[in-house]
Parts: sequence; structure tokens; C-alpha cells
Amino acid sequence: MPSALLRRRALPLLLALAPLALVPLALAPATASAQVDPATLVSKVDIPYSQFSLKNGLRVIVHTDRKAPVVAVAVWYNVGSKHEPAGKTGFAHLFEHLMFNGSEHAPGDYFEPMQQIGATDMNGTTWFDRTNYYQTVPTGAVETALFMESDRMGYLLGGVDQAKLDNQRGVVQNEKRQGDNQPYGMVEYAQLAGLLPADHPYGHSTIGSMKDLDGATLDDVRAWFTGHYGPNNAVLVLAGDIDVKTAKRLVTKYFGAIPRGPAVAPVKVDIPALPARKDITLKDRVATTRLYRWWTVPGLNDPDATPLAIGAHVLGGLASSRLDNILVKGEQLAVSVTAQVQQLAQLGFFEVTADVKPGVDPAVLAKRLDEILADYAAKGPTADEVRRVAMSDVSARIGALEQVGDGGGKAAVLGQGLLYSNDPGRYKKELAEIASTTPERVRAALSKWLSRPVLALSVVPGARDEYDDAGSSDSASKTRSGIVSAPAHYVAEGEQPAPTAVTDVDRSKFPTVGSFANVDFPTVETATLSNGVKVHLARRTGLPTLRLALSFDAGKAADPKDAQGTQALTLAMLKEGTARRTSIQIAEEQERLGANISVGASLDRTTVSLYALTPNLAPSLDLLADIVLNPSFDAKELERVRAGMLNAIAQERTDPRGLARRTFFPAIYGPDHPYGIGASGAGDPAVVAKLTSQNLASFHRKWLRADTAEIFAVGDVTLADLTAQLESRFGAWPMTRDLPGKKDFSAAPPPARPRIILIDRPQSPQSMIYGGMVLSGTGKDDLLDLTAANDILGGSFLARINMDLRENKGWSYGAYSVLERNAQTNAYVIVAPVQADRTGDSIAAIRSIVTDFLSAKGITAPELERTVNGAIRELPGGYETSGAVLAQMQRDALLGRPFDYVESLAARYKDQSAPALDAAARAALDPAKIIWVVVGDKAVVMPQLAKLGLPVEIVPQADAPDSGGAAKPAANEGRK
Repeated sequence: MPSALLRRRALPLLLALAPLALVPLALAPATASAQVDPATLVSKVDIPYSQFSLKNGLRVIVHTDRKAPVVAVAVWYNVGSKHEPAGKTGFAHLFEHLMFNGSEHAPGDYFEPMQQIGATDMNGTTWFDRTNYYQTVPTGAVETALFMESDRMGYLLGGVDQAKLDNQRGVVQNEKRQGDNQPYGMVEYAQLAGLLPADHPYGHSTIGSMKDLDGATLDDVRAWFTGHYGPNNAVLVLAGDIDVKTAKRLVTKYFGAIPRGPAVAPVKVDIPALPARKDITLKDRVATTRLYRWWTVPGLNDPDATPLAIGAHVLGGLASSRLDNILVKGEQLAVSVTAQVQQLAQLGFFEVTADVKPGVDPAVLAKRLDEILADYAAKGPTADEVRRVAMSDVSARIGALEQVGDGGGKAAVLGQGLLYSNDPGRYKKELAEIASTTPERVRAALSKWLSRPVLALSVVPGARDEYDDAGSSDSASKTRSGIVSAPAHYVAEGEQPAPTAVTDVDRSKFPTVGSFANVDFPTVETATLSNGVKVHLARRTGLPTLRLALSFDAGKAADPKDAQGTQALTLAMLKEGTARRTSIQIAEEQERLGANISVGASLDRTTVSLYALTPNLAPSLDLLADIVLNPSFDAKELERVRAGMLNAIAQERTDPRGLARRTFFPAIYGPDHPYGIGASGAGDPAVVAKLTSQNLASFHRKWLRADTAEIFAVGDVTLADLTAQLESRFGAWPMTRDLPGKKDFSAAPPPARPRIILIDRPQSPQSMIYGGMVLSGTGKDDLLDLTAANDILGGSFLARINMDLRENKGWSYGAYSVLERNAQTNAYVIVAPVQADRTGDSIAAIRSIVTDFLSAKGITAPELERTVNGAIRELPGGYETSGAVLAQMQRDALLGRPFDYVESLAARYKDQSAPALDAAARAALDPAKIIWVVVGDKAVVMPQLAKLGLPVEIVPQADAPDSGGAAKPAANEGRK
């Protein structure tokens, strides 16, 4: 769901600045044994930029990229949760929400005009060090984006009142509940409290406490705005289809008259060390014990930052990491491990996790983990490990170079560099460091920082420790401090008032938008291998990369009904060894090549995907072919992978969304339908526990074969070259005597039996609601009008369901509906995580919204205009990346559409009408057929559900069905 209000963790250093730009490479194609060197790649990476400042202190960066008619607009403010005073935790993030609720000259929701102009990648995030806002807009609408960003920078307070503050307080509190409600959701609080003093700038969570959020007043809002949101405390980045001359004119026009704000004093931050090792145990409703190890380390500008990040990557970030090879693949004490540096501006956290394998004593794993960490800190990594980190990291960055916007695109790279390091080109120094850092530098940094006392946390299964869920819609609706209204430019006592901005910009109306180009989808060429496999290529030459998907007509629907989980376990085993390579050799070869091979499945298709650097394409395809054609399904490896999958299923059954999705789809499709399976496709643990190597090999022979395969690719290669390379590896694909698999769709979904299935998950501060029904027809039907109608009902941020539950009532962090479109059958699905005490009210509200939408309150003219304009204008920005193009190619093939399908959409959108959209929705949807699944605390929600007039079936969390098992009706509950 589009949302401007997500909080986002800072990424590890090796990934945080991933999307860059690249000078075209002139590299010789790799042979089977030769690979391009990371230093060669690094030397070619460049994001050309210009920089200027306005008189009011606003710093501006401009990067020109003409590949698509879009411009990324990003504003970074030097304010985050580390700037919050005592008693005001969570306020930076709460204020970020308010920035989307209207300013003096744009009093409505920020999303309304932005959807009208076709904005994509639109969001806002808050973290310890900063708050940022970004959107990517068509070139013809860049003035509207600048008008909007400048209006909330200079004229916000006239648009903020008590009602908006109270509403967004409720939204943020539900965001907090949503995060806390996850398995291991309380860990961050224990981490910060255990490592840092309470008064440390980084010593509290960005989401804040319920008590402090409840205490936020309009005084706080005004003081925060005048104290931190001045142009001299911000960085503006424009990246894309714009030049410096145009940028200077427009930025000066819209931002130039905004007055400077007070200077924001630097925050003093030390890096505390624990006096001695600290061990903590938390109980939570989790499937397995998870061990954590943490140390505080320096921030991103410290000389040790890159060596520490590389060290963490070697330890637990590579597919062939130290911890994975020893604890998961070797000694098999753990089912999963991770290590990373959580890199902040002035501080970092070196983090290690290990999930205990079922049946293993956690104390045994804990002791072994500490031994490995101590030995690694003393001896450091090998030269090959460091080189593999450098190669895989630089390759990943190159793969992300296409995007100008979003939270990690080129605009973000430049903005972060200037904000955190006073250098937009900081990424160049970091890349050079990554390519040149030696094992000795890594060892020295690890030895220095990891030799200090560790914070060791164990999260063990059990009833969650007492949880303080203060704050509610009732308490938040009360006026704070008696303040009902205040002057628009109110300044808290002790602050210097900022003068009212004087501007010659006419802010009484939005800027006139320019012309909008239609999407130019890349031309798709098709060839056929000698064995009949079709190859489809969209050539893009901007980067030396190729993305390829080997797609099989299988998918989760191919999973045997009497052996659910066969497909998932087969896929999980593909990269775990072949006749010529072990699982470790496969992982290491990928890393040396800078390639990535992944497996996945939708309901209809099973896919093995490759991302490769084109200079290394030949050996990367060699590796792909070996994995696809020659999996060994080794019995010893199977036992390890099986344990990991059983643990994943157990984890899924402790997660609110996972529980709902395992129950909802079998309920609406029926257990006999191929789509009537848990959404993850992980399967039945009883089946997974018994599957043999022979079972997996048989599934592989039946379903992953040449006569079910189709290849899609996007990248810097010609069709002739790609076809020749694929022919040499897949053209003689050996056929087997097994007949190809056949999916049986003869079992129709059962007649809808409206009811509520309640999965009892005690101690849940939120309830996860799923609702929906199976639609008539197939995914190949023309659903353009129905999709547009759903955008208005529940498919966008401004849709009726989200605006009511989130923006009007403050009961949810976000609620939406979606059309699940598959080859054979479609479904309408509603998803609404809501605060527990409003579960019944939320279902009632959604039912009322849907009923009204389909009857007396159909689509309005403004809703139609917004939806049509947004759909047309966002098309060019929707296919900026190769990944988006590759996904669209596969959708088009699945649904029987031509590859230039998206180029026809603008004209069709223009012809849409409210009566046509209403008719499509009314023909497809029936509120009386909706089935509901609720995952929540029975003691809290059952009295609410009983008032809704629907039968209620109760399922204990431990008995949640795996593939449509029967729920137990509540005795006389909900049958009124």
C-alpha cells in the first residue's frame, strides 16, 4: 500500500548507499575462469552533480539523468529522534506524519495533488539522524512537487490543528503496535536500553513511547517546526530529467523567500562501552530461541566504519558467511544466522543473530557462537573473503543504479552524503575503501571494537513479558494542554520567531503542469532455442548487467495436494549442491562473480532468476545451468534445509500476517482448489518432515523441464549473443521419461459461506484482519475498470478504506484492498491491521464502506479524475528499472497480453467513466459473500465480533490450519 509514513531502519554501510550511477564500461567479456575485478568496477562508478545554495541556507544538489521523463525530488532535514528532549520521544516521527496532512496553501492531504500528477516512489521516513521526504514525478509536474515541498517547509503551521494532531497520534500509536506485535517485536527496546544510557541521544527508539506520544501538544508541534524545519537545516536534491539552470530558477522561485530558521546545534554523542558482559532474557510468543550479540561501534564517518562493515558481511552477510558455514551448514546448531553493522551518522551497532535449531540446547549454540566471534575478532577474515564481499557489494550497487528516486536511489545517495558527511561525493570514497580494504585493517577494527564487553540477549518462546500498550483512540481524542487553536506562526517560549515569509509566488493555486509523455516500454525481441524454449529479451544498455528469469509453468498450484511443501522444499534445495558443486562452492562462486541466483514461486509460475554483470555473464550462466539442470538433492543437505524450512513454518505460525495468510486463502478457495493453500506455499510441517530426496527429484523432473520453461531477460546484451549462450547450456536439456506435471483446476471454489474465523493469539495489541471472496472469471479477463474501481475503494493511500480507518479514525497504520489476479481465478482481498479494541468496529466500518460503494455512494467525479490522471501520469516512472520491466514481461506472458501492452493503457484510462467503473465493481463484488479471518486476542476481540451478526469460528493459535483445516465454531457466539 502506498504510504508516506513508514519508519525505516538505516541500512548497513555496505548497502546503505547502493544506487549510484555508472560511466559505461569497456570491459572484455569474461571467459569461464576470468572475472572483472571490483577495483575496475569501482573506478567507473560516478554520479555527476552540481551544487548551489540559496541565501536562506538551503543547500541544493542537481543530478541530470535523461533516460526517463521523470525527476526525483528529495528533501533531507537534519533532525531525527536523537534531537528529541526527554519526555518527547517519538516526536520527530509524529511530526513527519503531520507533514503529510496539509499546509497553509495546500490544506488537504498531501497525496491528493501528488496522485493527480502521477507521483511514484513517494514516502517520508524518520530515523535517529534525519527526516526525509521524497517523490518521483513526471518532468512536466516538477513545479507542483516543488510547490508542495516548499509550502510545507515554509507554511506548515497554518494547516495543523488539534484534530490533525490527535488523528496522527493515533496512526503513529498503531504503527508502534504493528511493529511491537511482530515476533521479536520488543527486541529493539531491549537493545537500546541495554547498550546506552537512557539520556543518550541514541538511547530511545525512534517510534517513541505511548506515554510521550499521548503527551504531545500543539506547543510541541510549533516549537519543533520553527526549531528544525528551516531551509538552512535542509538539503534538497533533484535528480533526473532536469538541468542545473532550470533547477536554480525553480528552486529560487519556490524556496527563495522562506526565511532562515534558528541554527540547530550539533548533538554530542559518545560511544559508551559496557563495564562487563550483560546477559538478558526476554520471553515472547516466538517459534524458536534467537540469540543476539551487540556492540556499540563508531558512526559512518569514522575510519573504522568500512572495515567493520566488511567484517560483519564476512561474518554473517555473505551466502557463504563464516557463521553460516560453521553453525548452519557445518555443525548444524542453528537454522539461520546474520551479522551486520547498523550504521548511523555518529554511532553504530555491530549486530549478530542466530536462531537455535529445534532440539539443540540454546546454551550449546550460545557457547559456540561466542567462541567463533572471539576467534574471528582475533584473527580476522581471509583475503578471499574480503574480496568476495567487495565484489558482491559493488555488483549490487551497480544493479541499483537505474533509479533516480525512492529511499535509496541516486538522489538519496547524494543527499545523505551532504547531510551526514558534508560531501555529496562521499560514496566514491566509500567504494574506494571497500575495494582496497585489507584483511589486516578489518582484523584490527574487529579486534578493537569487539574485544569490549558484549550485550547478549536471548529471546525464548513463552508468554510475552508484560507489555505496556498505553495510548488509545479514546485518550488521544482529548484536547492536550487545553490548546484548541493557536496563531499560525506560533513559536514556543525561548525560541526566536521566524519572520513570515514574503514571496512573489502565487500560492493561491497550484502551478500549471506541463505535458506528460506516454510510457516507452522497451522493445521485446523473441527467439527460440533448438528444444523449443522461448527467449524474450528487452535490451537496455545503460548498465553492464543482465536480469534473467527462467520461468516454469508450475508454481505453488503445482504442489501435490497430499504433499504440501514439496515444491517449496525442492526450490530450497536447488542451490544446495549439484553433481559438481557443493552448496558452499555455489555460494562462493556467486560472490566472486558478483552474481545472484534466486528461486521463487507465484501461484502459477516457478522461477529461477539470475542477476549478472555482463562481463561475467558466461560463468554466471554456467552456474545457473548447473543449478537448474543438475541438483543433487543430497540427503545430508536435505536434513539441514528441512530443519530450516520447518523452523520457517513455525515462525510463520507465530506471525499475525503469516497466520492470517495460512488460513484465509484455504478458506475462500477451499482445500481442494490448487490456489487453496497458505500464501507462502511453505506447506504442511508434517509433510515437510517426511519428504525424501527421491520426492524432490521426482517433482523436479515433472515440473522444472524444458517443455514447461520460458526465459525472460532485460539487460546489456544482444538477442543473438544471449540466445547463443543459452543454447550452449540449455539447448540440449535432457528430457526424462516422466510425463510433465499437470495442475488440476476441476475443483471449483466452494460457495461462499460468510463467517469470521478467529485465530486466538493472546497478548496481541493489534488484530490482523483479512477479508475477501473469490471472483468469477480468470486473470486473463479485461479487469482494467475493476482495478481502477478498487483503487478508489481500497487500492491506494487515498482510497476510502484507508482514509476512513487511518486518516479519519486513527485505528490503523494502513488498510487496503487488492485484486489478487492469477491465471485461473481472481480474488478480492481486504487487509487491515487495527488496534485490538477496535477490531469489531473496523470490520463493521469496512462492511459499510464496501456496501455503500456498491450502492448509493458510487464513484465521484473527483475520485475518477484523480485515479485516471494518476494512472496515466505515473506510467513513465513505473518502468524506470530493469526489474520492473522484467516483471511486466512475465505478467504479460502469463495473462496472454502483447509485450507492448502498457503502451496502450494511457488511451484506455482516458476513456474510463464513473458509470463503467461502478458497473465493474457491482458486477464483481458482493459484501454478503466476504469471509473474514481475524488474528487477535480472543479475550479482547470476541465480545466485539459477537455483535457483528456473523458466525464466529475459533482456532487456537497452536492449531491454526496448514492447508484449510476446519475451525471450531464458537458455541452460540456470533450467531445472532
